[in-house]
Amino acid sequence: MRITTRRRLTRAGMYVLFFAVLAVVILVTDWGRLAQQFFQLDIARDQFPEIITIALKNTILFTLISFVGGLVLGIVFALMKLSSVAPYRWFATAYIELFRGLPALLTIFAMAYMVPIALGFRVPGGQVGAGLIGLILVASAYMAEVIRSGIQAVPKGQAEAARSLGMSPTRTMGWIVLPQGFRIIIPPLTNEFVLLLKDTSLLFIAGSTVLTKELTTFARDGLTNTGNGTTLVMAAMLYLLITIPLTRLVAVLERRLARGR
Repeated sequence: MRITTRRRLTRAGMYVLFFAVLAVVILVTDWGRLAQQFFQLDIARDQFPEIITIALKNTILFTLISFVGGLVLGIVFALMKLSSVAPYRWFATAYIELFRGLPALLTIFAMAYMVPIALGFRVPGGQVGAGLIGLILVASAYMAEVIRSGIQAVPKGQAEAARSLGMSPTRTMGWIVLPQGFRIIIPPLTNEFVLLLKDTSLLFIAGSTVLTKELTTFARDGLTNTGNGTTLVMAAMLYLLITIPLTRLVAVLERRLARGR
């Protein structure tokens, strides 16, 4: 048998297997029960407008706060890790490895409960504010490595040319290297934003009020009150409404950067 014929038969067999499995799933699924448990229109209507005006708004707000805070700290620690001063490098490395190694849920819990009790102070914004600080710490550790890789990806000739023109090391980094490095890391930073959007669901561990619920907490409370999973489906759809365009944007940016290179 020719190789091309064998490949065609293999491909055809894979199609047949896929559609056979799909047909079995369609036939054995109790669609009526599924609709009753997850797609009740009256329960869905009852979630509006709070699921938008409170839950979705808080999710986006918490994501933006965590992203901006993580980005600022990430730049600082990326520069410290690239510093010629050894203690700066040691501290930045320890910070990055610590918060990349710990689960985000544990970090949020520590900032919301353990640190305030141990140090005897109340974080601004209460437990939600403390949880956001935990998210910022985790995000900054990951962003620091992304930013560091972007800085190191800029050709050394760029910095050397700037220094030959009389620019100081600080101005060279701020005006020449960092802008070019950020152009390179836009896709991974966008991915980090998407991850943070989903990680805001971990803030439930810090507790919340009626006005500080994000999507997952809102949906979980809806499930508890109604005994129906419709609220979970609604929250999932709102997450996808944001994340899918962002992931598509990342793909477009990566293709453009590849063509630019």
